[in-house]
Amino acid sequence: MVLGDDDLGLGVPRYADLAALAAVDGTPDTVVVAWRSPSDSPSAVATGALSLVQQWLADDRFAGARLALVTTRAVATTDGEDVPRPVDATVWGLVRAAQEENPGRLVLVDVDGPDPAAVRAALAVGGEPQLAVRRGDLLAPRLAALPVPDGELPAGVDPTGTVLVTGGTGGLGRLLAEHLVTRHGVRRLLLASRRGPAAPGVDELTARLTAAGAEVTVASCDLADRAAVAALLDGVPAGHPLTGVVHAAGVVDDGLLPTLTPQRAAAVLGPKAEAARHLHELTLHRPLRWFVLFSSAAATLGGAGQASYTAANAYLDALAQHRRAHGLAGTALAWGLWAEAGSGMTGHLGAADLRRMARSGVGALSTPDALALFDATLGPVPAVALPVRLDLAAIRSRADGVPPLWRGLVRAPARRAAAGAAGQVAGEKPLADRLAGLSPDDADRTVTELVRARAAEVLGHDRPHLLDVDKGFLELGFDSLAAVEFRNSLGAATGLRLPATLIYDHPSPAAVARFVRSELTGDQATAPSLEAELARWETLLDGTVPDEAERGRITVRLQALMSRWNAAYGAAEVTSDARDLTSVTADELFDILDDELESSD
Repeated sequence: MVLGDDDLGLGVPRYADLAALAAVDGTPDTVVVAWRSPSDSPSAVATGALSLVQQWLADDRFAGARLALVTTRAVATTDGEDVPRPVDATVWGLVRAAQEENPGRLVLVDVDGPDPAAVRAALAVGGEPQLAVRRGDLLAPRLAALPVPDGELPAGVDPTGTVLVTGGTGGLGRLLAEHLVTRHGVRRLLLASRRGPAAPGVDELTARLTAAGAEVTVASCDLADRAAVAALLDGVPAGHPLTGVVHAAGVVDDGLLPTLTPQRAAAVLGPKAEAARHLHELTLHRPLRWFVLFSSAAATLGGAGQASYTAANAYLDALAQHRRAHGLAGTALAWGLWAEAGSGMTGHLGAADLRRMARSGVGALSTPDALALFDATLGPVPAVALPVRLDLAAIRSRADGVPPLWRGLVRAPARRAAAGAAGQVAGEKPLADRLAGLSPDDADRTVTELVRARAAEVLGHDRPHLLDVDKGFLELGFDSLAAVEFRNSLGAATGLRLPATLIYDHPSPAAVARFVRSELTGDQATAPSLEAELARWETLLDGTVPDEAERGRITVRLQALMSRWNAAYGAAEVTSDARDLTSVTADELFDILDDELESSD
C-alpha cells in the first residue's frame, strides 16, 4: 500500500494518510510513502518527517509492518554526485536515528528517477534498512577506510584573509581557533557564537591568540537568523576578505523520538542546519578556500535518542556534496567522540553513555589525534569524511550482530556466542525451538539467564550472575536509552519484535523473562509477584504527572489499599523515622513516593 498522492507507479492501493490506512481491515507488511516537501528549510522538512514517523510508531495497528520512505536524490552514492536539494537529506538523518530505536520498522530508499521495478526490488531486499537505486542498480551503504596522508600540510588560506569559525567561543571552537593560528598560520579570525564576547573565558582566549600573532574579532550572532548572518559577513573588512569558513556551532537536545516536538527539533536544527544553509547561500559570491562543516558520525551511523541532531548533520553532509558537485569548496567532517572534557556537545554524556558508545564500537579521539585528522581532511578527500576512532573488535562482537553499514570494514563472525545464554549461535536452532525441547523449569531458567545477560551487558556489569532479576529496571539503573538497547538486543537474540514499552509493561528482568517465554512458547505466563507489580506501579508513577484532582483520587485509593493490607496482615514494624502514610496529604504522599524512586535510581 502507498500513502499520499504519488503511488510511484507501483500499481497498489493508495491512501491519503495513516488515518485512512488505519480504517482498512488488515495491514500489509510494507507501507510506502514517496517523500516530497516543497520547503527549503531543514527545520520544516525534518519536523514534517518527524510527525509522520511518530504517528507510524505510535499506532499499534502498524506494529507488525514497516514504513518505507522513498526519496529522490536525497543522498549521494559516489563522491562527486550532486544532492540537488540537501534539505531532503534531513529525512535520512532523522530516520536513521529512528531505525536505531526501532529496528525493522522503517526503511529508506533513494531513487534517481521513476523506476517502479527497482523500487519493488529494493522493498523485497531483507536485512538492508537503507538502499539507493541508481540506473536500475540497487546500492547499499558501506563504510570504507580512508587513508590518512602524511607529510606537509595542504595549501592553506590566504594569510591576509579572514577565517570565520562559528561556535568559536565553545569547546571545539576554541581548540580549533588556536590550532588554525599555531598550525595553519591563520592571522585573522572571526569567532562567532550566540554569546560572543560575553562567553566565559573569551578574554583569555583572545589574549592567547593575539600573543600567537593573530588579529581576533569575537562577535555575537544568532546563526539561525539569516539577517544576522548577513550582517556578520558584511562586517568582514574588504581589505581582509573572507577566505575560509569553519562551521562548528551547534546544540544538542537528546531524547527518544516519541518525546520530540517540532519546537525541540527546530532548536537543534537552527544553529546547525539553518545556519549552514545561510552560510552557503550568503557566501556563494566569495572565493572561499575552505568551507568546512563540523558534522557528526551519528548522521551516518544512526544515533538512538538523537533524531534532531542526526537530521541536522545529515543536511550538512548533503550540503558538502552539493557544493563539491558545483565546483565549490566543501567538506563535511562527521566527527566521532572527542575525549577532551568540554570539547564540544558531548559534555552531557555520562558514564553509561560512554559505555554504550564503546559497546557500539565508537571510541574517543584525543585532541592531538582529532586535530591531526582535521589537517588531513583539508587535502583531497571525499566531500564527507568520518574522523572517528573505531574498535573493530567491539563491532564484530556486538550482541545484535554486525550492522549492514559496517560490513565493508568488519566481517561478521561465522559463529558468535555471547555471555551466558545470550542468544542464538549461527547454525543453532532458534530459541523457540530449543525451548520446546526443555522442561518448564529449564525453559524458565534458559530465558531468565538470557534476559539477565542482556540486562547486565547494557548496564556494563562484568558479572551478570549477580544481577537481581526481581529488581525493577529503574532500580537497576536503566534509563530510556538503556531500555532501547536492551529491547533491541533481546529482540535480536529471541527473534521477537518487542514493544517499545517493554520495560514499562514488564518492569523487572524476571517479568520480561516471563513475557518472552510466553511469546516464544505460547504458554500462559505465570502471574507476577506482588513485588513485581509494585515495581511496575513505581515505574508508572515515575513517568506520570497527575493533576490535583487525580492526585487526590490516587491518594485515597493508596490509603485504602494500605488499610486493607494492614487489616489482613498487620502493620509491619517501622523505624523511628518512618512516616505514617495514613495521615499524609496528597502532596506529601507524592513527595514520599518521589523520594523512594530517587533513592532507587
